[in-house]
Amino acid sequence: MKNKNDCSSHIEPNEEQVVLDVCCGPKGMWFNKHDPRAMFVDRRSETIKMHYPSGNYTEKINPDVVADFTNLPFDDNTFSLVVMDPPHLQRSGPDGRMTKRYGHLKGEWREMLKMGFVECFRVLKPHGTFVFKWCEVQFPIKEILDLTPEKPLFGHQSGKRANTHWVAFIKQNPTDKGA
Repeated sequence: MKNKNDCSSHIEPNEEQVVLDVCCGPKGMWFNKHDPRAMFVDRRSETIKMHYPSGNYTEKINPDVVADFTNLPFDDNTFSLVVMDPPHLQRSGPDGRMTKRYGHLKGEWREMLKMGFVECFRVLKPHGTFVFKWCEVQFPIKEILDLTPEKPLFGHQSGKRANTHWVAFIKQNPTDKGA
């Protein structure tokens, strides 16, 4: 594997790494933050220190590969499962807890998400599964799913206020007809 700070070149996952998390952040949804089956990607690698009245909090964003999910350094059809949990807040301050942990949407973010969907499907193997997670506190899931021509299979709402959506897709094989 290439140096984790060099995303300008092609990266070959090891044979155990069949899962790709393209926006891993602090790996908050992972039961095992070091699962050997997964390749973790994020556009930053840093340690976040936050101060609360109840005490200090430190969290690491430590991906295997530093890269942007709109330009992944992997071959087509590489992974069996791709996961994308991109930033979902636009109106958030730069010092907010959610912004520090997960980033925020800025600039032409709809185009960025479109490009991210294209990249996720590009690196996904035919008949592979793509899982997309979105919290719709500022933007509804329908608006976000309209950014990809791919059709989801099913989804599930979760969270205290049912704002978080988990959506599953399967990549069509180019030779499949009518699905």
